[in-house]
Amino acid sequence: MSIIQAIIYGVVQGIGEFLPISSSAHLIAIPQIFGWEDPGLAFDVALHLGTLVAVIAFFWKDWINLIYSGITKPKSKDGKLFWFIVIACIPGAIIGKLLEKQAEAAFRNLGLIGTMLIIMGIILYIANKKYDGEVEVEDIGLKRSFLIGLSQALAIIPGVSRSGITMTTGLFSGLSKEGTARFSFLLSTPIILGAGLLKVKDLVHTPISSMSSFAIAILTSAVVGFLSIKFLLNYLKDKGFGIFVIYRIIAGCTFIAIYFLRK
Repeated sequence: MSIIQAIIYGVVQGIGEFLPISSSAHLIAIPQIFGWEDPGLAFDVALHLGTLVAVIAFFWKDWINLIYSGITKPKSKDGKLFWFIVIACIPGAIIGKLLEKQAEAAFRNLGLIGTMLIIMGIILYIANKKYDGEVEVEDIGLKRSFLIGLSQALAIIPGVSRSGITMTTGLFSGLSKEGTARFSFLLSTPIILGAGLLKVKDLVHTPISSMSSFAIAILTSAVVGFLSIKFLLNYLKDKGFGIFVIYRIIAGCTFIAIYFLRK
């Protein structure tokens, strides 16, 4: 893999992991569109390691407070939020693990990816247009947390987007736009960490010759991921998700067109 390719993959992962546009859809589409060799599972782990660094670097103070409160003051707002995040991780982790092999084999064609980008874009549009909640992340509650956690199981299908489906569900449940984004980012921390730990053995066997590309991809996805989190939280203070809906529909139509032109 060239350095340029590693940078491109890192940028795509850093943007797509946190913005509601589906990183998996783009990481599958890029090698198919440009005729690049599939980078493999170990490289995917490396990219996710970069975004894990990004979300921890951005929210490290929040996580120290949440973990401390969850253990010492579980009935406080921060203590409850910590356990709500833990509970929200459970359904997605179980379903994701059960369907992992099927997803890797069945959900990788551009037609399906493009279709899911459009469908979920329309659903995000409805949520963005009709629901403007006032509930902030500190008051999320058990029911909302569980529903958001359950919804992220759908993200196993490329094109759905983990951040996209969790933010959409958050909007439907009454969370504010900034609140649903913040909860989605906090929820991504244990999810990315858990997925990385399960697959870290694939990274251990990486050839020495590939180390430079892997390091650049990790660094790029970390930096771009950090900037993506900061951008979205600031953007949603006075704007909605409309720009991402437009992008999803354009990208979805493009992927579908490429799929049929190549058949």
